[in-house]
Amino acid sequence: MGAGHAHKLYREGHSPVHALPPHCKLAATLAFVVVVVSTPREAVWAFGLYAVLIAAVAAVARIPAGFLLRRLLIEVPFVAFAVLMPFVAEGERVEVLGMSLSVSGLWDAWNVLAKGTLGVAASVMLASTTELRALLLGLQRLKLPPLLVQIASFMIRYGDVISDELRRMSIARRSRGFEARGIRHWGVLAKTAGALFIRSYERGERVYLAMVSRGYTGSMPVIDEVAATRAQWAYASTLPVTALAVCLMGWTL
Repeated sequence: MGAGHAHKLYREGHSPVHALPPHCKLAATLAFVVVVVSTPREAVWAFGLYAVLIAAVAAVARIPAGFLLRRLLIEVPFVAFAVLMPFVAEGERVEVLGMSLSVSGLWDAWNVLAKGTLGVAASVMLASTTELRALLLGLQRLKLPPLLVQIASFMIRYGDVISDELRRMSIARRSRGFEARGIRHWGVLAKTAGALFIRSYERGERVYLAMVSRGYTGSMPVIDEVAATRAQWAYASTLPVTALAVCLMGWTL
């Protein structure tokens, strides 16, 4: 995990949130999501407060609302699933705008939408303020199994390499006058996918041999030792601790 690796979700900045160690942000995000999921769905007001907390973190991190909202579009398939639930669920029915909807289905849809949206928003905030390399270092610091960290590292690093290889193959096809316009061209595309798989496999072998020749024995050396102070842990815990207080009120009120 030597050189940095930028990604499209990351937004460079110098805010207090950006400056937090990655393992602090990972732990805080996970704790916040667990608290949100543990909140009773009937406590509608609690989810509004969670949204305010996310908005406050975005403001401190100087993440524009438009940037955050555009990244939330990734949950559209889950929204579509949630919209169908009041129509297909059984049980007591209620009339809404002339449509017969299931009461339990409405609650289930609200549960999926509210908790899913907040979870995705928290994840987007984490990705927007933390580089991929830092995330891997954070996972390593949190004692995630080293093999999983290495797999994630290789996947991130060589995903772009394979994408570039596919782009070059596409340019080569177009330079020879090929354009995929129907089912008769699927054979060519299938051969392209096969060639890409073989090239990727061969590249992986070469990378592995290069690593072994440099002393790789199954574990990667830790280049940057990322540590966190008590003050940084306390600052990072502000979000999940506040959310926990809201959750407890949701269960008692």
